Amino acid sequence: MAGPGGLLPTLRRHWKKTALAAGLLGWGASWMHGRHRDNLLRRAACQEAEVFGNQLIPSSMPLKKATVFLNPAACKGKARNLFEKNAAPILHLSGLDVTVVKTDYEGQAKKLLELMENTDLIIIAGGDGTVQEVITGLLRRADEAAFSKIPIGFIPLGKTCTLSHTLYPESMNQVQHITNATLAILKGETVPLDVLQIKGEKEQPVFAVTGLRWGSYRDAGAKASKYWYLGPLKTKAAHFFSTLKEWPQKRQADLMYLGPTERPPEEPEEKPSRPPLYVRLYRRLRLYWSPPRKEIPQEAAPEDWEELKLSTIEFSIATQNRQLDLTRTEDFMDICIEADTVSKGQFMNRGSQKMRDPHTCPEGSQCIQASRCILQLPEGAEGSFGIDNEEYEAMPVEVKLLPRKLRFFCDPRMREQMLRAAVQ
Repeated sequence: MAGPGGLLPTLRRHWKKTALAAGLLGWGASWMHGRHRDNLLRRAACQEAEVFGNQLIPSSMPLKKATVFLNPAACKGKARNLFEKNAAPILHLSGLDVTVVKTDYEGQAKKLLELMENTDLIIIAGGDGTVQEVITGLLRRADEAAFSKIPIGFIPLGKTCTLSHTLYPESMNQVQHITNATLAILKGETVPLDVLQIKGEKEQPVFAVTGLRWGSYRDAGAKASKYWYLGPLKTKAAHFFSTLKEWPQKRQADLMYLGPTERPPEEPEEKPSRPPLYVRLYRRLRLYWSPPRKEIPQEAAPEDWEELKLSTIEFSIATQNRQLDLTRTEDFMDICIEADTVSKGQFMNRGSQKMRDPHTCPEGSQCIQASRCILQLPEGAEGSFGIDNEEYEAMPVEVKLLPRKLRFFCDPRMREQMLRAAVQ
């Protein structure tokens, strides 16, 4: 056994083993520290949720019902574990009557929404694909006018969670991000989000909260996972190999669109109280003795459609939900028509940027603000649509903006930040 004086020479002789042991000890210490920190975050969130659960409510008032749509396959199959460890305890401690509905296959959430009974809250636990399925099922219902008023919570558990950038503060810690999103549902602050209604000639409409993409960047980005063995170079490789098949890459189409619409005043959330009986009787008698004159209906003004022929490397439509302005006076969606003259180097560089922000509109693109558009594709059009990062067959479609259609829970700090930015 080496004494203290012989320890240093021994370590020097076996420096490779020493370095490996030091690395393992450092990694183990870091892992233990991270796990302890995550447990502290979960405990603090549960204590905050208990405050809501301990509030007294009248015995005649039923518990609020929350229906959670959980996609266990999100985040490469880790979503179920993430939800049960980080979000479920908070929801149960809050005093909500929670029902968790787990989806088993793609498209199931749309069917389950058709059968859903009354609920006070809808909570989506998953990624962009889960959000798109749930809102599509919700807005396809015959009674969607009533159900679309139900506030929606979003717990980001998927690989891509675009809405989380709008609703919650940025956080590098996944546990903190999930617990913040769950607590935001309990705090009750909401923001109105626009929705795109995308309808083909025969298919039922699909609904999106982020946007639609059609073009070469989307197609190349969808194939990046095939080159997983290249690590961080897989995105560059996908776009490079895309340029070898065909160049220049162009998409041809015809576009018709209508300009922005004026935003009507927001309806009050609380209904006015019913007037007293004598006031209601007086109003009925006045209508009986002095009926209102019948107005001659005016002919509606013809809609002023603009027409445009497209030749582009990528066409995209995006809502304003990424840069939410709660005080704007017009409603519109952003249409981006990118130039079809792009070098191969630019194509690869921009492709990497679009993997981070799919709806970025580079310089030299034609930008249009519209409330409604019709995209006519030629027969045998190439590529596929990306609707909220979900793949759909490319076909002629009509896209209509549904302004402020759904209300999503958000962190109060984000809402305050939006209002402060609007004032400035």
